[in-house]
Amino acid sequence: MNTDRRDLTEGFLFTDQYQLTMAQLYWKYGLHERTAQFDYFFRRYPDYGRHQAGYAVFAGLDWLLDWIDSTRVREADLDHLRAQKDHAGRRRFDEGFLSWLAETGGFGSVSIRSVPEGRVVHGHEPISVVEGPLAVAQILETSFLNHLNYQTLVATKASRVAEAAAGGSVLEFGMRRGPDVGANAGARAALIGGADASSNVGASTAMGVDPQGTHAHSMVQLFMALGEGEIGAFRAYAATYPDECLLLVDTIDTLESGMPNAITVFEELRADGHEPIGIRLDSGDLAHLAVRAAKMLDDAGFGDTRIVLSSELDELAMWQIRAQIVDEAPRYGIRADAVLHRLVYGVGTRLITSHGYSALGGVYKLVAIDGSGEWIPAMKLSDTPEKMPIPGDKRVWRIYDDRGLATADVVSAGDEDLSFGGSLELYHPHRDGIARHLEGIRDVEELVVPVYDDGARTDPAPSLAEMRERRRLDLDRLDTGVRRLVNPHVYHVSLTQKVKQLQGEMIARERQPR
Repeated sequence: MNTDRRDLTEGFLFTDQYQLTMAQLYWKYGLHERTAQFDYFFRRYPDYGRHQAGYAVFAGLDWLLDWIDSTRVREADLDHLRAQKDHAGRRRFDEGFLSWLAETGGFGSVSIRSVPEGRVVHGHEPISVVEGPLAVAQILETSFLNHLNYQTLVATKASRVAEAAAGGSVLEFGMRRGPDVGANAGARAALIGGADASSNVGASTAMGVDPQGTHAHSMVQLFMALGEGEIGAFRAYAATYPDECLLLVDTIDTLESGMPNAITVFEELRADGHEPIGIRLDSGDLAHLAVRAAKMLDDAGFGDTRIVLSSELDELAMWQIRAQIVDEAPRYGIRADAVLHRLVYGVGTRLITSHGYSALGGVYKLVAIDGSGEWIPAMKLSDTPEKMPIPGDKRVWRIYDDRGLATADVVSAGDEDLSFGGSLELYHPHRDGIARHLEGIRDVEELVVPVYDDGARTDPAPSLAEMRERRRLDLDRLDTGVRRLVNPHVYHVSLTQKVKQLQGEMIARERQPR
């Protein structure tokens, strides 16, 4: 794709057609510069079929803000809009509207409050709030969702994979299975969510992480074709990378060929003053092979070498592998922990594609419009209560119990301050008559904070280490039942009485016959 086409497809026109047609309608009726509020949130945690998430890890915000900062309305964008015709052959977009777009220039007129990137978030609560001219905020919707939904989805998957690794290292290997250049976003999100490294060179470098990788079967096949055999390939790799030697041992037969040849080369490396890194298993019964390989390595005096597992891994497969090793290791005269502590997990396709749940379903909904200095709440009504957003200007708080664990996220009205603690009466966001009295509050934290205002970030972009630390701290303060890989406990997102009352009044008013 040439530069002009990339600017066209990834710039201001990186939006859905209906955003522009609605924006023009707002302009036509003089509503386009009226200040509005939109909430970004998701309704359902990822459900992978046999296992489910009980939380999500927020990601994508930094790249979104970069896009907002760099995106401008270009004359070429306007020319493409001028060229559009309606079904009657007339221009679809009025020149006056296009002139207004040109004057607006981009998205610098919006302000954004958000949960910081890397933090744990939950369904139905506002994660990000956009405030600005109605038409500008409307056009922003598609890119907003595009940047946040996918990265949050992958960061959540990566966090679960890291949980399943139980302290073992996780490598993101999904670049070749990613959605075009979106694989860069996926690698970034995986690193935020808990992957220790990625094979993606560009994304790793951009995030300040050393890219990781081994070698492919094709290298071994090459030396076999040239008559040098598997051991010839291993010796060539060891000679080239004597201090980073990690050998893929399953090209011919893992236990009968790959492992004996690898051990021979490891002994040669050691004789030359170098220590091998380990081996990689990419096919077969990974748990069984890991046990057998670990025993062979131990017997040969290589008890510290790593065993990298790859091949269609995800959090459930890793959980099952670990359980199988615990059961099987004693049968081969090796302790289970002597196998488990050396495992590294190369997770590719099922991480980058969020296998089993391919789209987060995050939404961007109008919740308030300025009415002469006061917010007029807006609300979508639905026959499905869970699809109704929470109306009005709001704040979001995290409540910590006397154990120091997060016990609820609470959505309050914009003029409510819950930082005083004490006791709270909390209400279900979508069901009437379900309330919760909360006492024993240790701490209260406001989650949604300013991140973008007056055309600039309010704070410098966070480092990867900062985002990973936010995730770690939030998970440490999350009940283990909510973190469970299968059938997690429900984490409560609740409303204050004031917000619940507003929601009920709006539903009743809008459903009255007219």
